[in-house]
Amino acid sequence: MSRKFLLSGAIALAFAATPLISGTATAAPATGQQAAAVTTVYYSTSGAPTFRSAINAGAANWNNSVTNVKLVERSSGASLRYTEGNDPRGSYAQTDGHGSGTIFIDYAQAQQYDNTRITAHETGHVLGLPDHYSGPCSELMSGGGPGPSCTNALPNSQERSRVNSLWANGLRVNTAAPQQRIYEELPVLAHRTR
Repeated sequence: MSRKFLLSGAIALAFAATPLISGTATAAPATGQQAAAVTTVYYSTSGAPTFRSAINAGAANWNNSVTNVKLVERSSGASLRYTEGNDPRGSYAQTDGHGSGTIFIDYAQAQQYDNTRITAHETGHVLGLPDHYSGPCSELMSGGGPGPSCTNALPNSQERSRVNSLWANGLRVNTAAPQQRIYEELPVLAHRTR
């Protein structure tokens, strides 16, 4: 083999491998720790206009609590959609836990429970967290377990840590995982008449 072809092959191989071994240059954080990549999950509130402010507040709570994933409202091309209506089973998230799916907000439930807590809780499922109804009010994923007087809409330290861990390497695409519908199991409250 001639030297010309050997050199050409080596140069071609170097150019082909460059995208695999190089990355975007970024400044390191002042602490010396490497910054984790942030994954953006786009969501749409167009199917739940009544709850848009509560949805945005719940998303802001997550954005202020975790570093590896950010929720951004977008009118088209969103992987997460919020809808509203009546369902005797209550609010739910239908999701694969990887940033996509549908969150349904039930009108009756929203009259009894804090709307921002409902939306932040259901968003927690989309971020990969399971329910823990026996938890205290300070635990967002306890959902309606603590009762309607609980208005905490912030994830606790364990929930924040778990989401950061789940999203540490970006969006985990698992095409084999079907979406599951996760209903909020709440006690039925009797309506009082005066």
